[in-house]
Amino acid sequence: MSVLERISLPEFGGLEEDCPVIPIEEYQDRLGKITDAMPQEKLDFLAVYADREHSANICFLTGFDPRFEEALLLLDRKGHRLLLVGNECIGYLPDRALGIEAELYQDFSLMGQPRESSRPLRAILTSFGIGRGSRIGCIGWKYFDSPATIELPAFLVDLLRELTEEPQNLWNACGLLTDPGRGLRVSNTASQLAQFEYAAVRCSESVLAAIRNLRPGVRERDLEPFLQPGGLPLSMHNVVSFGEEQVRKGFASPGSRKAVLGDPFVISLGIWGSLSARAGVIAGGPADLAPELAGFYPEFAANYFDVVAAWYEALDIGAEAGAVFAAAEARRNDRLFRFALNTGHLTHLDEWLHSPFSHGSTIPLRSGMAIQADIIPLSNGPYCYSNAEDGLALADEKLRSQIASGYPRCWERIGARRNFMAEALHIRLADCVLPLSNTPAWLPPYALSADRVLIAS
Repeated sequence: MSVLERISLPEFGGLEEDCPVIPIEEYQDRLGKITDAMPQEKLDFLAVYADREHSANICFLTGFDPRFEEALLLLDRKGHRLLLVGNECIGYLPDRALGIEAELYQDFSLMGQPRESSRPLRAILTSFGIGRGSRIGCIGWKYFDSPATIELPAFLVDLLRELTEEPQNLWNACGLLTDPGRGLRVSNTASQLAQFEYAAVRCSESVLAAIRNLRPGVRERDLEPFLQPGGLPLSMHNVVSFGEEQVRKGFASPGSRKAVLGDPFVISLGIWGSLSARAGVIAGGPADLAPELAGFYPEFAANYFDVVAAWYEALDIGAEAGAVFAAAEARRNDRLFRFALNTGHLTHLDEWLHSPFSHGSTIPLRSGMAIQADIIPLSNGPYCYSNAEDGLALADEKLRSQIASGYPRCWERIGARRNFMAEALHIRLADCVLPLSNTPAWLPPYALSADRVLIAS
């Protein structure tokens, strides 16, 4: 059983002034790979749709994410690339070096804006070559058991089916990017992981600052300014919640509720590529809890950390995701809590890319995966909560070498975190496991005693 120890969270090294960027050559490579996959998938065209909430796939391919509006990227086997955007994105486009032609399609614009300057969608699609017999893969943001189920807006799907004249020639191709076994977005490069590490430092340092300023009487909105994305795009709404009613809501935005001694809390910040979250009780120790909770929560929190430690230690390239799930499940005390969702998931520009971590999953973990240690316990006793969510990556020797040579300060921080987890928290990681957060598996169950954290026994 995990135990409490007084441990100082070390400094893991300063963050670079600027966030790492993805080189244009990498975007070219991504577009090339998805185009090269089309013949094998028996596709003539790809239609990649995006809106503000669902922009990760188009952004991965082009570096472009629509603001306010929708967008549609059309690709064909020959390498032709056409991006349709509305009024307000026509000046906010991908790098011209990508060879993506942009066209104004004003029905992607907000209501009440001008509509008279763009061609009809039918004319745009047919001039791109889409017609009778065309086989079209649709990519939005999720796929389903049936490839005929497509999540793009009906006006796009209806027209594409009409143009191809064979409805079965239109199917959901989102798995090309997001399937955990083969998706192009599942294995990340050194530059992408360096960017995610930059985001993870921002997230974790922000959550840490908020916890260090948590005290009875402070309002949720008073802590929200500590969540500092530094201008990077958010992947979820900021969360600062106090009390059972608010914490149960999960994603409630910060309000005016005051922190009360003995109440649960959750604080989280999500930026493209990373999310950090911590949850526990607003207390200095068991003496600050109601009697029923004082007799339950210490064991609950300790067992939760047991599960987290076992999960980390089971991660390895080539390991089946189901075996990682089983390692976590084996440490869980069924009397104390159950899992709300999966034991962790893949992450990317969108907070949840996919999750292979489920009972019996045979999907092998592979180099380049960016993973969230997102294990959510649902109490089987009096209400309480704990969370130690951070980002990490898996990298083989070649990818580790690329990170070390291309991003040496990032690599130094990763090494310092690995040492902290092994020496202070007693969590032994495989060589391929790279913690990206500055609070790696750091869990103080009593927020008012943030220097007393759980360690694996």
